[in-house]
Amino acid sequence: MIRAVVFDVGECLVNETREYGTWADWLGVPRHTFSAMFGAVIARGLDYRETFQVFAPGFDLTEQREARAEVGRPETFGEDDLYPDARPALAELRGAGVWVGIAGNQTVRAGGILRSLGLPSDLIATSDDWGVSKPDPTFFHCVVEAAPCEAGEILYVGDRLDNDILPAAGVGLRTALVRRGPWGVIQQDDPEAGCVPTMRIDSLAELPGRVARFNAEGR
Repeated sequence: MIRAVVFDVGECLVNETREYGTWADWLGVPRHTFSAMFGAVIARGLDYRETFQVFAPGFDLTEQREARAEVGRPETFGEDDLYPDARPALAELRGAGVWVGIAGNQTVRAGGILRSLGLPSDLIATSDDWGVSKPDPTFFHCVVEAAPCEAGEILYVGDRLDNDILPAAGVGLRTALVRRGPWGVIQQDDPEAGCVPTMRIDSLAELPGRVARFNAEGR
């Protein structure tokens, strides 16, 4: 049985297109150029932060986040950046009696924004809250500790094979890989994307039904 569903944030619940665009603006780089390099970096299996090094060698993301905040241009997102299927899927799962969590690699500031949105969830936690980031298995052990059930009864939903699906499965969680965002598209043909996830989806709108069918088949 799947008794809890925990969602990643970026490109799972939140469309990060606008935010990465503001980083291109901050760097003084055309947005389409930044986007193209971002995709190239991901396709090579590198950390996405290497994109910044291409345009600004020595770039420190933490320092630059603080610099943006100091001049009134902090990283931010809001209701308009949520994928249209995010809020309805969360609400439908909770309405069906499933425990719903949100946990991803996010800053304290992002965690505050998520909480201010009033999303239908039982938990909102970030890597900054826990002091550990994906893909470290400790992050997913924190997920297990937070949820009111066993690891095998938790479904972790993410767009990244490397950061979400593989490490979550390694800790014993069920997983759902959503095909969207840069990683979701670039990694979709990886052989492990076809065999590791418990389920693959194109939209979060599919998830409540898929969970219900999974649980019905397990009875």
